[in-house]
This record gives sequence, structure tokens and C-alpha cells, in this order.
Amino acid sequence: MRERAARYALLPLRIFLGVTFVYAGLDKLTDPAFLSASGAGSIGEQMHGVRDTSAIPALVDWALHSPVGFGTALAVGELLVGLGTLAGLLTRIAATGGALISLSLWLTVSWQVSPYYYGNDLVYLMAWIPMILAGAPYLSLDSLIRSRGARTRSRRSRRIA
Repeated sequence: MRERAARYALLPLRIFLGVTFVYAGLDKLTDPAFLSASGAGSIGEQMHGVRDTSAIPALVDWALHSPVGFGTALAVGELLVGLGTLAGLLTRIAATGGALISLSLWLTVSWQVSPYYYGNDLVYLMAWIPMILAGAPYLSLDSLIRSRGARTRSRRSRRIA
């Protein structure tokens, strides 16, 4: 029983992160106010608002060259990370993408939050680390592909012998 529980220990985290990032990406892509260079709730306004308190103002300046393009790339990235994580497809790559998104948001948008544990981006960054290290060994397309590859190699080696 304990072995089975350990085997599936990361599944709730994987589902949570996947659903959250899919939702975040879809929310941004379907919000016309967010995908605007200026105005209430726009990515441009948010970037201007955090620029001076960001740990890396140069990153915010870079995003401000094309706020709509940056916002679209962020939303599509979140959507792809979430879908990959939920499906367990290229999970370590998806988790690395999620960690990079969370890191960039922490260093820009959430950096000024005090105390630090009120901000959520650092927590998301830490949550991605087990997924990067372990991947999705069960109930995933990665494990299905791995098991089919192992069966194919096994059949080939029996034919050769």
C-alpha cells in the first residue's frame, strides 16, 4: 500500500499545476483587456506598474517593447505547459517551462510582495521542481511511450537471439 501511494504521490501536484496553468493561459487569451498595450487590466499597464519594483527591470523593459506579443507568448506558454503537464507528455520539458514562467513572474510581478509568502509565483516555482526531477512516471503519455518502446525493443532482441 505504501509503495503504491509513493508511486502516485506527485499525481495531485501534476493535476493541480496542469489545470492551473491551462486556466491561466485560457483566461489571458480570452480577456481582451489583458491583451492590450494599455488600459485597465492590460499587460502593458501591469508591466508599467511593476517595472520600478522588479528585481530585473531590464526584463520588464524588454517585455514593454511589445506588451501584446509578450502577453500572448506568456498565455500560450502557460497553456502549453498546462496541457503537457496534464497529459504527462514531455513532462520534464513542460515543468521546466512552467518553472521558467514562474521564475520570470516572481522576479518581475511578485518581487515587491512582502512578506514573500504572500506572493504565489515563488510557490509555483518550488512546486515545479519535483515535476522537473521526477517527470510523470504513471498515468501519462510519457510512461505509455516508454512502455511501448521497451516492448518493441524486447521483441527485437528476441528475434535477433
